[in-house]
Amino acid sequence: MQETRFAFGPFVLDPGAGTLLRDDDPVAIGYRGLRLLAALVGRPGEILGKAELMDAAWPETAVEEGNLTVQIAQLRKLLGPAADGGEWISTIPRVGYRFTGSSRTLGAAKRRLPLPDKPSVAVLPFVNVSNDPEQEPFTDGLTEDLITDLSRIPGLFVIARNSSFVYKGKAVDVRAIAEDLGVRYLLEGSARRAAGRVRINAQLVDALSGDHLWAERFDRSLEDIFAVQDEVTAKIVEALLGKLRPPPPRNRPGNIEAYDLCVHARRLMDDTPQAAQEAHLMLTRAVSLDPDYAEAYRWLAMNHWMGRVHSGGPTEAARSLALELARKAVTIDPNDAGSRWILAYLLAYERSFTEAEAEFAKAIELDPNEADTWAALSDIDVLAGRVEEGLAHIRKAFRLNPFPASWYYLTLGQAQYAAGDYEAAVETLRRDETYRTSSRRFLAASLAQLCRLDEAHTEADLFLVANPGFTIRHWAATEPFRNDAMLAHFVDGFRKAGLPE
Repeated sequence: MQETRFAFGPFVLDPGAGTLLRDDDPVAIGYRGLRLLAALVGRPGEILGKAELMDAAWPETAVEEGNLTVQIAQLRKLLGPAADGGEWISTIPRVGYRFTGSSRTLGAAKRRLPLPDKPSVAVLPFVNVSNDPEQEPFTDGLTEDLITDLSRIPGLFVIARNSSFVYKGKAVDVRAIAEDLGVRYLLEGSARRAAGRVRINAQLVDALSGDHLWAERFDRSLEDIFAVQDEVTAKIVEALLGKLRPPPPRNRPGNIEAYDLCVHARRLMDDTPQAAQEAHLMLTRAVSLDPDYAEAYRWLAMNHWMGRVHSGGPTEAARSLALELARKAVTIDPNDAGSRWILAYLLAYERSFTEAEAEFAKAIELDPNEADTWAALSDIDVLAGRVEEGLAHIRKAFRLNPFPASWYYLTLGQAQYAAGDYEAAVETLRRDETYRTSSRRFLAASLAQLCRLDEAHTEADLFLVANPGFTIRHWAATEPFRNDAMLAHFVDGFRKAGLPE
């Protein structure tokens, strides 16, 4: 799942890792130069127009053409002459540039994630084999529920939903996927829902040997879907760990329509404000159909707290309601780690730190594989001045969720900034996964601390386009800092970057 690497002459360019090697030795290349080189080397012999190249190196940024000329000159100096004595990059007057060398694709550099010291498993997205494409969310919901059920088993290491769903709709190569995710076992299957019944096929595969450890087919009434999920989980646990006492039972919906609405809604949570509005309506309907459905309250709490159902962000009343809904979810299902970490995070922002820490601890006790818990805890740790703990927790989150949502990268970049590792923070926050989001404020601060003030001011300006009401004073007052020195460190970076007071 990594980006393609390119080899030319003595060089190996890895755009995904942000590296250029000459005879296996690192070459000091800037971010803009790397983006330009990747665009040129990826299409050898083609003429790339100036506008296209400028968009590759300065996305969504208006810069003068002279910046491109300077970067190309620096690249030529960095690369030196080609084997024939000519230049690697030729100028096409008044048009653009062309990479004149020959390059070959090496494919992705495999990340060798060591296997955990416990049975490790990833649940691949189940395939919807119904004739009705409208059943796709139901099949995805089944996959997500199985991930949640397995992750609550202390003796297992379970990959998070985001990373499993990277493979949705793709041909299954179990060995390659297992290497990507750093697991030994994969659960795969299919589901068919029609006429009030559901048919599920599932199999557990040992990716190292290719052996099928367990496979079974279930044909049940739709009302039995949650019993089937429990049975599949029990079979997998027995295959990997032997017979164990099951974890505390989860709260299950008593209304299938409410379940369907919640499954649809949680797919929209991180999308556009319009999608978040749809999710809000779905979740409101779900809790009206099933007032004892904890997960619907949990997502409704996040929907309010994220502020996407309120123009201009969450109001004080919305944040208060979010906290109330999160408490409701925990009251209904005290064994749901997802509800616990969301409550913990909201409590921290209300500065109820003792209660927040207790909820984080309980969430980890209930589900040590919940990657989002570790990522959220990292954010709170860093603002408390516990930087090393914060870095350890976000790294654990990435191990459980190797292909996460963009906010993981924001959290990692924030932690790297807090640690004074500004170069690493810049590399993290300029990744495609998180660049162009609100993380730009931390990117601007990191660049400013490196005395790259022109770049810092550009990033600050871009951040303000999307966040015109931002002020340092308001941000400092709303973030749950518990360490004055850490607060001063962030404020210093923001000021140097030119963000408004």
